[in-house]
Amino acid sequence: MPPDLKPFTSVARSPFAAAAGRARAIRWAQGLAGVAVFLVAAEIAGLLIPQTVLPRMSTVLSQAAGLAGNGQFLSDMAATLEAWAVGLLITVAAGVPLGLLLGSLPGVRFATRAIVEFLRPIPSVALILLVSLVVGSGLRMTVTLIVYAGIWPVLYNVIAGLDDVDPVAKDTLRAFGFGRLAVIRLVSLPSAAPFILTGIRIASSVALILDIGAGYVTGRINGPGIGAFISDANSGAGNTPLVLAATVWAGFLGLALNGLLVWAGDRLLPWHRASLGPTGQAGVPGRAQRLDHPEAAAAGTAS
Repeated sequence: MPPDLKPFTSVARSPFAAAAGRARAIRWAQGLAGVAVFLVAAEIAGLLIPQTVLPRMSTVLSQAAGLAGNGQFLSDMAATLEAWAVGLLITVAAGVPLGLLLGSLPGVRFATRAIVEFLRPIPSVALILLVSLVVGSGLRMTVTLIVYAGIWPVLYNVIAGLDDVDPVAKDTLRAFGFGRLAVIRLVSLPSAAPFILTGIRIASSVALILDIGAGYVTGRINGPGIGAFISDANSGAGNTPLVLAATVWAGFLGLALNGLLVWAGDRLLPWHRASLGPTGQAGVPGRAQRLDHPEAAAAGTAS
């Protein structure tokens, strides 16, 4: 960049950076205020409801802090993270190419629509017995359930992203002699990338839910995990604070993993975050911006 243009660039960037900083500070303040209100409300509810039914929030948080030094719990958390990582990796490796296939070939999509719509509503938890008989218990069973449940948000978000690609851009490349694969690589994939990342974030939450849920249902028979720890704690009388403390850790884990994926998405697609402006939202919430939120994407894939 020429030296004489640097002052103008710095002046142009400084208002945007200041606005982004203020928006970030406001979001953090709002989030912390919401957490504080929830904690106070939960503490008050614990004072009004018998301790055997709902322990006080201060008791639960104290138990949660103690779990940080519990070797058994840390081992179970490591097992949960292993199943989450393996399951999510296989989900992305299978879901993205399958979504590209169905999204790029309308004939294949229509031919498989009935099968997909039949399989999608089946809850993975209902398949625990069948999967355990086919692949056995342990990590293989958990990963299989994760892949089955997590592939749908990835698949549908890839298809939605391909449907949202500007047809003029694709036609332009075809006019210059580019083939189908080149159009997908140069236009379709970059345009659908925000949708794909949103699908991965949803699949990450689904993977964690399936891992913990399957562990709670099967217990130690299926191996270690946070779900098995909660199942063990729930088998004894008076362990409700310990159960809720492990649940708090599961929530923290989900929050941290989602934050990690958001951070990775911002690094991989800096142009997408910049296009949303300093507040992180576009002025006109189009389809891509709506699907940037997991709740909206989940509602869209369910319809």
